[in-house]
Amino acid sequence: SYVQSVLFRRFLQGCWGLNPGSGEAERSPRADPDPRGAPHRHKRSWVWNQFFVLEEYTGNEPLYVGKLHSDVDKGDGKVKYVLSGEGSSSIFTIDENTGDIHATKRLDREAQAYYTLQAQAVDRITSIPVEPRSEFVVKVQDINDNEPKFLDGPYLAGVPEMSPLGTMVVQVAATDADDPTYGNSARVVYSIIHGQPYFSVEPKTGVIRTALPNMDRETRDQYVLVIQAKDMVGQMGGLSGTTSVTVTLTDVNDNPPRFTHKNYLHAVPESLPVQSVVARIKAADADIGSNAEMDYRIMDGDGPGVFNITTDESTQDGVIVLLKPLDFETKSTFSLRIEATNRNIDSDFLSAGPFSDTASVRVTVEDVNEPPVFSPPLSRMLVSEDARVGTSIGKVSAHDPDTSGNAIRYSIDRNTDLERFFNVDALSGVISSAKPLDREANLIHNLTVFAIETQDPTQIGKGVAVITVLDINDNAPVFAIDYETVLCENAAAGQVIQTISAVDKDEPPSGHRFYFALAAPAAGNLNFTLRDNKDNTASVLTKRGGFRRREQATYRLPVLIVDSGSPALSSTNTLSVRVCDCDSDGAALSCGAVAYTATGLSTGALVAILGCIITLLGKCSQGTTELLD
Repeated sequence: SYVQSVLFRRFLQGCWGLNPGSGEAERSPRADPDPRGAPHRHKRSWVWNQFFVLEEYTGNEPLYVGKLHSDVDKGDGKVKYVLSGEGSSSIFTIDENTGDIHATKRLDREAQAYYTLQAQAVDRITSIPVEPRSEFVVKVQDINDNEPKFLDGPYLAGVPEMSPLGTMVVQVAATDADDPTYGNSARVVYSIIHGQPYFSVEPKTGVIRTALPNMDRETRDQYVLVIQAKDMVGQMGGLSGTTSVTVTLTDVNDNPPRFTHKNYLHAVPESLPVQSVVARIKAADADIGSNAEMDYRIMDGDGPGVFNITTDESTQDGVIVLLKPLDFETKSTFSLRIEATNRNIDSDFLSAGPFSDTASVRVTVEDVNEPPVFSPPLSRMLVSEDARVGTSIGKVSAHDPDTSGNAIRYSIDRNTDLERFFNVDALSGVISSAKPLDREANLIHNLTVFAIETQDPTQIGKGVAVITVLDINDNAPVFAIDYETVLCENAAAGQVIQTISAVDKDEPPSGHRFYFALAAPAAGNLNFTLRDNKDNTASVLTKRGGFRRREQATYRLPVLIVDSGSPALSSTNTLSVRVCDCDSDGAALSCGAVAYTATGLSTGALVAILGCIITLLGKCSQGTTELLD
């Protein structure tokens, strides 16, 4: 058989070194005599290089591997052959008499490609080696028993749609566990089983390419290919393996946007709030992702500044938004011309353009029953704080913006006029005072006025009336603060002991001007005088020195303050001056009355005198005033 022929040729070449072409055996040369005269011996008389055994042998008998033989063996049974090494007991056996080697088990080259063994010829009786131990190799001869496998499969790949013919998609690779150095068992070729005529595969490299030009993703976006790898260079009897390759056509911008309609009609109520969505329109684009992104714009129309259009990035819709309030009575229809343009245009496909489209959008405004409108929405009014109750202050005016022109009634939102200072005439809108006004209590009143349609009370308009109360001179000036005036006992004549100023709740247009003087009872006193500084302040000065607490501890000085209003108002304010004991720097040390102690009086006498004084004071009139002199 073929197998036996191969084994025999391998046996001759590897074991005995026989060249089948020459018919001669190669022998090892004899050893040279030992120059020292020692008994010389031969090198071993048996040689081999390598045995071969076919893998996956399925016969019933042990597989003959080869034969070992030594020239020492004369065939008389005195020499015994011994085998050791890898698999020497479990896989390989040797006939100790003949040197025949057999494999007792089925071998798999992919599990182990060769075995290293040692052989020895020994004297059968003494077991003394008659040949040195020698090593040889049994190589497992490959057969084609492994199909190619795609270790990286199944594959996923992508290629742009509209790619030119022959564009590379992906490269597949199959591996074969058989021996690549022997025969064609591991030499694979690739072919496409499923996926034609769209794709092809290079037989030797496994490179997959497009086989048709202008493949359109919008028509079909995915293909599943089946690729086969067959060993034995594809010849009959070779083994094969397959894998799948899923090819996705990736999108390119080869489709321009197109409106599904050329004319759109949308109706909105005139009460639609500003920034509300008026309509959504969309230009269809067969592309996806960034290739389908587009921008919208209003090219022209009869409503400039009334509408705007933006792109909804999640849906690529054109969103028309209201920028200004609508009024059915003023304008009931708008016509817009909208353009949609691809945002990312591919220059390779400009021939399919233009990559934009236009459509007309008509917006009709629907009439709604609107609340009354104030004109103006804010009214400013002035009223004097001394106005009599019932004085007319001003008038508000509102109208029904609808074509019906319903009658209107007015009222005040009492939440903005809790004390009910004002009234409004329900029919005329005239606002009048209902209570006396005080500018110093409330300078400005912000009233919300309702305008209510008589035919539909649910329609309520709101206006604002800002009423400013004008000042009159109705408040007299007074001291700016409560003064605490100190007079040192060592003060000299002409010394300023206090500078005073005044305040007035009124606010004259040209500002305050105050005049100061001592009131008539004190105008000619001998202790103090007052100097008007002409800057809304006045200075109090001493007229003399030598003030003593024992003589008088406190002085009360009436000061007259007059404002510049018309008519002028005045008030008398009392300045209290306390006499104090001061240090050399003028700082008060002690103030107030000093108890008088008479020389030579006993304590009991002083207590008796004090009791008399208390009794006398109890009988004095409560209205007694202290004299300044």
